Amino acid sequence: MNKSVVAEKNYSRADVLVCEVSDGKTRSYVKKLFDSGHVLVDGKAAKAAQTVRVGQTVEITFPEAVQYAVRPEDIPVDVIYEDGDLAVVNKPQGMTVHIGNGNVDGTLVNALLFRLESLSGINGVIRPGIVHRIDKDTSGLLVVAKNDKAHLNLSKQIEEKTCKRTYLALLEGNLKTDSGTVTTYIGRSPQDRVKMAVVSPDKGKLAVTKYSVEKRFEGYTLCRFDLQTGRTHQIRVHAKHLGHPVVGDKVYGIKKQKFKLNGQLLHAFRLTFVHPRTLQTMTFEAPLPDYFKEILDKLK
Repeated sequence: MNKSVVAEKNYSRADVLVCEVSDGKTRSYVKKLFDSGHVLVDGKAAKAAQTVRVGQTVEITFPEAVQYAVRPEDIPVDVIYEDGDLAVVNKPQGMTVHIGNGNVDGTLVNALLFRLESLSGINGVIRPGIVHRIDKDTSGLLVVAKNDKAHLNLSKQIEEKTCKRTYLALLEGNLKTDSGTVTTYIGRSPQDRVKMAVVSPDKGKLAVTKYSVEKRFEGYTLCRFDLQTGRTHQIRVHAKHLGHPVVGDKVYGIKKQKFKLNGQLLHAFRLTFVHPRTLQTMTFEAPLPDYFKEILDKLK
């Protein structure tokens, strides 16, 4: 679908105009339109940050969504809260959030399509309802939007850092400090493009994580992490950056693992946000999974 707009005022950034006329599309979606050359100003490929003057013509091409046959599946899913606008889910370790990279079945989206009556459509057929993600081998809380209005509101809360996401992780070794803040830039690893890494500012995005020690064991530290930004693999990369990777992390952790685990001991245990309709502040907590607690009991 194509859309042509003549600017009726001056804009300091072209992406602001495109967001205004794109019927509720997210900023990340609009950014992709610019990055892929789908926005023209007076017939020339535009950049997101360029100015647009009164009378200039902006042409936007909205690519057709890739259609995937995402089918509802009767998979057990722990929905700990649900109303007409959203649901809060406690995702188990080992479940992928949405299809992609060869995963077409058994995802959280497949389960939600079966379990819930509706999901928001902003993220298309691949990620309906998904406002934010956690890694396949990380367990814990996610908020899912059931309509587009709720989705936009929750996405804005995450972008503006008013949605609070807190994790617990068991780390290798003992942290020297009881608390602190890790501030780096995270981007694709130059050595392995599958991995993320701490990189220079021009190669990545700002990533900020607060941490505090919950309990110390012999050779291990139970640590709380509060996300200030939401970069891919952020806690796992920052734990490695601290010199204390997450126990069980096969990608960023140590090669010789003491415990037999199916993934990292990282759990999204607390989630706080403002309900998009009632404006009530809501906080949810999910207890540590049994396999996580069993490791802690062994260390005691």
